Amino acid sequence: MSAHLDTVSTCHGSLLLPAFLPDATFGTVRATDAGDVYAAGIRALVMNTFHLMQKPGSSTIQALGGLHAMSGWNGPIMTDSGGFQAYSLIRQNPKQGRITDQGIIFQPEGASRKFQLTPEKCIQLQLAYGADIVVCLDDCTHVDDSPDEQHASVRRTIRWAARCKQEFDRQIAMRRLGDRQPLLFAVVQGGGIPELRRECAEALLDIGFDGYGYGGWPLDAQGDLLTDILALTRELIPPHLPLHALGVGHPEYVTICARMGYQLFDSALPTRDARSGRLYAFAADPRAPGFRLDGRWFHYVYIDDDRHIKADAPVSPGCDCYTCARYSLGYLHHLRAIGETLFYRLATIHNLRFMSVLMDLLAATRRPSLAPATRE
Repeated sequence: MSAHLDTVSTCHGSLLLPAFLPDATFGTVRATDAGDVYAAGIRALVMNTFHLMQKPGSSTIQALGGLHAMSGWNGPIMTDSGGFQAYSLIRQNPKQGRITDQGIIFQPEGASRKFQLTPEKCIQLQLAYGADIVVCLDDCTHVDDSPDEQHASVRRTIRWAARCKQEFDRQIAMRRLGDRQPLLFAVVQGGGIPELRRECAEALLDIGFDGYGYGGWPLDAQGDLLTDILALTRELIPPHLPLHALGVGHPEYVTICARMGYQLFDSALPTRDARSGRLYAFAADPRAPGFRLDGRWFHYVYIDDDRHIKADAPVSPGCDCYTCARYSLGYLHHLRAIGETLFYRLATIHNLRFMSVLMDLLAATRRPSLAPATRE
């Protein structure tokens, strides 16, 4: 990795920072193909071990040549461990599984069998899938969970991380990957308790990883960003190491976290918003002199609004995406109104391009303590 953190080097190329990684949970960004995503300026994806091990299944992924060959994506792929999904599934419906010190046992509703995800299996699966950035299994919590639950989560997350690192090193030696080995990231838990965040970060730093992630739900019960805890977590991780704001994808929240020093972001929000008819637009041409990410710098375009019926204008001023270069708001409104599936593709392409342009703007305005990225 670059000492200045303007890039992260992976087996499938260098990733310029900051970077937004859309969620390709099952191996695809919904409604698009790899060419659409790349043309929108996206250079890396996040896929999910928890879901992929169920559908299409590990043997199928390997039979299809791994995640890159299967999905047609030639850039870096990060695979989320599945800790957050286990949290969502089990903590909200304990009948579907349990979390123990050994790992996670779960049986999603409708599944014919139980699945087990241990720290060791988590690493084995991600490496077998061909991931460029592997994420340790962690025990996720919500910020409002009790102190006892937060303590248990931190203890388990640290132990699981140590087991992940040991298995990662064993697998790398066995596979003889040499210089083409993937990166290993650990996840900092601790909820909203600063002392636990510090304890977790220090223990993970002692183990030693290539990068780290902010773990746990990043919003409070009111849906507001946990800025204090996010800032503390960034301060706890030395600035020469990358930090991923896991699950942060709201444009405003991404901007806030990037100014704290976070370099990596992932979320299903921009693409889910696109499919639901909520498109992102800059307040003015973002490449125009004087444009700043201050004040009301972006807004939502709700495509279902009747005022767009005859609107002969692109979604966002100055947008160079495939959608805005060819189609008007009025046409997108029409596609949505008649239930045409083309709308989902065109809307997703636009929101992805918005996020990639936002990354360029953030790179250009990065804090002096972080070296600015050079983008072609």
